[in-house]
Amino acid sequence: MSRVLLIEDDPAVREGLELALTRHGHRVRAVESGELGLERLRAEMPDVVVLDVMLPGMDGFEVCRRIRAAGQVPIIMLTARGDDIDVVAGLEAGADDYVVKPVQPRVLQARIGAVLRRIGREQAELERYGELSIDRAALVVAKGGVAVALAPTELRLLLELSATPGRVHTRQQLLESVWEHGYFGDSRLVDACVQRLRAKIEDDSAAPVYVQTVRGFGYRFGPV
Repeated sequence: MSRVLLIEDDPAVREGLELALTRHGHRVRAVESGELGLERLRAEMPDVVVLDVMLPGMDGFEVCRRIRAAGQVPIIMLTARGDDIDVVAGLEAGADDYVVKPVQPRVLQARIGAVLRRIGREQAELERYGELSIDRAALVVAKGGVAVALAPTELRLLLELSATPGRVHTRQQLLESVWEHGYFGDSRLVDACVQRLRAKIEDDSAAPVYVQTVRGFGYRFGPV
């Protein structure tokens, strides 16, 4: 039974999602503010956080940044609009995925299932690429012998790209393999995650060595 922390200020939405997720077998802790959500996060450490963007007091973007600064729990953001403003801001704050309101419980359940499967997959082998090492069994990435803290989706993206060094992956392929959905050809998820990953593993994110852009096609890992 997975533990879900739901942070949503609308009582009707909160109660409806809590009931639906509970019926799907999750153990749900629902709170109405970001401040309370951060308290519950420290006390209980959920498997995934479902976070509304529009919250009273501390907004969802700030809550997302604080959660990400404190740990690598997956974050799915709920946004009332599907435009670039909320989506890109949420991804840059460290969210792993997003769902546009009004939320269909079956869609949210599918996204939660996908993110939990992603972080649960393990592949044995320690791989070295220059100063970067990837332990697929332990799901640990290090650079120069120092562990690199990656969010779950960043790690999954790195694992996907590094599994076939030199191979070019289109954004659509990465959406389907890493996020497990490819609706609307939404490349924003991929590009934002690549930027965050580069900031953590590259010496110079403007001249990447590990995660390289192939203009007009997509991304590839190395060759290093």
